[in-house]
Amino acid sequence: MQTNFLSQQFNAGSLAENSTACPANATICDGTSCVLPEDNFNQTLSVVLSTVLTIMLALVMFSMGCNVELKNFLGHIKRPWGIFVGFLCQFGIMPLTAFLLSLAFNILPIQAVVVLIMGCCPGGTASNVIAYWVDGDMDLSISMTTCSTLLAMGMMPLCLFIYTKMWTDADAIVLPYDSIGLSLVALVIPVSFGIFVNHKWPSKAKIILKVGSIVGAVLIVLIAVVGGILYKGSWIISPKLWIIGTIFPAAGYSLGFILARVAGLPWHRCRTVSLETGMQNTQLCSTIVQLSFTPEQLELMFTFPLIYSIFQLTFALLILGGYRLYRRYRIKTKTDVEKTAQKEDSKPSAVINGGFVSDEMK
Repeated sequence: MQTNFLSQQFNAGSLAENSTACPANATICDGTSCVLPEDNFNQTLSVVLSTVLTIMLALVMFSMGCNVELKNFLGHIKRPWGIFVGFLCQFGIMPLTAFLLSLAFNILPIQAVVVLIMGCCPGGTASNVIAYWVDGDMDLSISMTTCSTLLAMGMMPLCLFIYTKMWTDADAIVLPYDSIGLSLVALVIPVSFGIFVNHKWPSKAKIILKVGSIVGAVLIVLIAVVGGILYKGSWIISPKLWIIGTIFPAAGYSLGFILARVAGLPWHRCRTVSLETGMQNTQLCSTIVQLSFTPEQLELMFTFPLIYSIFQLTFALLILGGYRLYRRYRIKTKTDVEKTAQKEDSKPSAVINGGFVSDEMK
């Protein structure tokens, strides 16, 4: 088995000062050159962080489940109009947008494929956290994420077969069905426990939800930061992919909202569909890319899922900030109108009563 090594040069002066300049773990020492084993720290760090983040994500999804009413959740399953609109956005709008962006920017075939893989991925769990903060329909959000992950088993191969034919053989792309299945299990099990807790102990569920929503917001930012640190050596890629990574999530949010509104969904569900459309499962995309391509090919496109992840988070936070400002302004304006109306209502009554105010009105 071939072993990778990292070469480290030592100058002659250091050897003269210290006869043991070569480290103890050096495998070959020849004059001023020592060959050291490859440092596995980064790989170990990646495994540890992935484990910690997975556990935290499960806890966050458990807390999100604490905001789901079983009756409403089953209602979306029985009357799946909202889920159907989300399905059209997830596996209709997103792959088509990826295809058109790849053509418009005339990127390399291998880069077009990774953009299409991102477009064909199901919705990510981060959308559930953001949907909570923008007062979205949590029952619809959870059901859409679950259904899109389940349907991805069949829709991803179909969409990739349709859209990647002009660039590559669809058979060359390895779909990790085990990873999709694990994503589904990691979503369904904690959410189910959360729904059960909300059904049995609603007061405790509200406390869990508040804590989990804050932890979830921190977790989303943490995942982006960790990804940037672990893959800091892969940032040199085509500027066209940076532009696509910026436009793509913004287009997903916008088109998802527009289609939901055209379909007649209320505003809070439009916000939910918008988030579910724009926020993709970038971890799944990264897994597919690593399984499907050679190291030489990965150099051209490996970082795109991370770029998309950063910009989908950036736009989601902008949406959240905009909604919070709108909500604060609307409530303030509504309160002022109500106070003005109350004052106007009190004036006629005083005139009718000849300016007399009874003890009951004081």
